Amino acid sequence: MPDSWCEIHIYLPAAAVDLVCAELGELGSCGITVEERRLDTFVAPDPDEPLVGPVRIRAYFALSGESVEALRETVRDRLRWLAPLVPGLEPALPEVAEVRNEDWAEGWKQHFPVVRIGRRLVIRPSWEAYAPSGDEVVIVLDPGMAFGTGTHGTTRLCLEALASRFAGAAPPRRVLDVGTGSGILAMAAAALGADRVLACDIEPESCRVATENIRNNHLQERVEVTGAPLEALEGGFDLVLANILAEENVRLAAQLVSRLRAGATLVLSGILIEKEDLVSQAFAAYPLVGPEIFRREDWSCLVYRRSG
Repeated sequence: MPDSWCEIHIYLPAAAVDLVCAELGELGSCGITVEERRLDTFVAPDPDEPLVGPVRIRAYFALSGESVEALRETVRDRLRWLAPLVPGLEPALPEVAEVRNEDWAEGWKQHFPVVRIGRRLVIRPSWEAYAPSGDEVVIVLDPGMAFGTGTHGTTRLCLEALASRFAGAAPPRRVLDVGTGSGILAMAAAALGADRVLACDIEPESCRVATENIRNNHLQERVEVTGAPLEALEGGFDLVLANILAEENVRLAAQLVSRLRAGATLVLSGILIEKEDLVSQAFAAYPLVGPEIFRREDWSCLVYRRSG
């Protein structure tokens, strides 16, 4: 294994991602990450979902004799060659950094600190110690392939809306988490006091990860994970959480509302700010009060209450 690596950052339009990644691979990159406005940095890419630009690529090269600056120039030369083929691609000199092996092994952890939500909820990665005080509850969750670590704007919006419901005089007893991903929302609801939580996700890998996380936090007695689609679920809930894309919230609108008991709360997240109207218009036809709208970064969270 080489003693050090070169990390190269390139900013480019979404349309150029596939082509540039292929060229970087030909230049010898041993790993590439793509960062753009998805729901979470750990979501497995959906080949059917278009990227939203601008995009940042991180490409990693093993340093074995070639200097960082020489590699940087090589990459810029390739970008110059590609520029006429891709509108908006700027052949600027890319950002570079040399990364030692020991830094590589630990450096990524700094991006996942302890997260506090409201007065009681704390989410920490396994490598961070935290001593709860008073009636705080702590969820241990490491980043993985399924969506939801608590650090991303849309997940945090949903957690804040959830936590506020448990701070009131009549906290929800029965909760539904649609598109559970890592299980973070379901675990938060159970940790804060819900009697029964149903976490559903149609992706088998998400169900596996959520089940493991729930077991690791000793919440399996109150949280059930299912791969059944929403339309197959039965019963009413005091709180329904749907931290999914705007279009999925719209598609599932009737089914989400039908799972609400009278007076229950519906929390919709995973919605880009520019798609607020799309979602609110879709839910305007139902017997709901609201929405209250909360925003963080590029994301919106819409909170409704069922009439009755």
